[in-house]
Amino acid sequence: MTTPTSPATRTVWSDLVGQRPTIEVLQRAAAGVGMTHAWLFTGPPGSGRSNVARAFAAALQCEQRTGCGECEACRLGIKGTHPDITWVRSETSVLYVDDMRDLVQSAAKFPAIGRWQIVVIEDADRLGTPENPRTGNALLKAIEEPTPKTLWLLCAPTVQDVLPTIRSRCRTLTLATPGTRDVAAFLHSNDGISETMAGFAARASQGHIGRARALALDEETRTRRREVISIPARLTSLGSCMTAATNLAELAKEETEAITADAERRELQELQAIFGSERKDTTSRSYRAALAGLEKLQKQKAKRRVLDVIDRALMDLVSVYRDAIALSVGAPGLLVNEELRGDVQVVARAASPEELLRMIDAIFTAREQMLEFNVPPQLALESMTVALRLPGGR
Repeated sequence: MTTPTSPATRTVWSDLVGQRPTIEVLQRAAAGVGMTHAWLFTGPPGSGRSNVARAFAAALQCEQRTGCGECEACRLGIKGTHPDITWVRSETSVLYVDDMRDLVQSAAKFPAIGRWQIVVIEDADRLGTPENPRTGNALLKAIEEPTPKTLWLLCAPTVQDVLPTIRSRCRTLTLATPGTRDVAAFLHSNDGISETMAGFAARASQGHIGRARALALDEETRTRRREVISIPARLTSLGSCMTAATNLAELAKEETEAITADAERRELQELQAIFGSERKDTTSRSYRAALAGLEKLQKQKAKRRVLDVIDRALMDLVSVYRDAIALSVGAPGLLVNEELRGDVQVVARAASPEELLRMIDAIFTAREQMLEFNVPPQLALESMTVALRLPGGR
């Protein structure tokens, strides 16, 4: 087993897999060549948008202006604790206009210890839509007329996901999805994971570093994924379709509850500590209002997390149908779901490549219904699984 890379040899760029061209551009910018006040990092899930933004932010504060990984500024930047790097993460479906206005005001302050006041917005695609751009408009003027020491780093899946008024004022860098070999090599050398497990995790994650690491290190994560990717071969009747839809929704709910239970308990304890004895007063309007606000926010977070878990499951389903198409046309190489080749063969024999493509389209339709049009997950999943029923089933 390979020993993980020694921390002493690491820079802020070390965890960026398969992004050499992007790293070179950002290294030059950190040194002062081609620098601008607003950047937009785009790329598919797993491409490492947030990791790239984190590394760049740390390099911009680096005492050596290289992202050396050894100075205090680099260490704080990579840990996410640098006082002049603000992280904006949305655990709900949107970013709120009042929060953005507060952010713009704080971003205009002079840096406390670093060279720049840097704001990283991980979910710039949640700043609004052309029909409802209020949150984005709150940010627009700050990007149009930045203070001399303020930098904005935005992340989104695609350029089209960001409001035109915002994206037109940013320098855009599009990231590539890391290749399977690159991901496997990274897991093997960086985390000491066996070559066999690293290879499986790299294929199953389809280039998503965080997902690959979770699959390699956690048996429950592997079990849940196996349950999802075994669904297509079982969709032979209307009853099996309804059952599969229910199971998908319940799996997402259970995983979300496991993730959120401790966080929600901690948030409630923090709120109670803030109000102290006042929370015991049943007539305390301020505490009741704060508690109601917390409960509303927690419901919004839970809803978004359920959708995120379902979205990941849908991408796992897509991989099965892509594998089936690969088998149908005789494409060489390992399948993404090589360990379930038998199930993939069942799907490939039951449907033509054209039918498999329509099934993939049905998955993306369900995804759009839930994420864009707020269709209840159970209904969207039932419609999807019916569309995925194998030809010849009853």
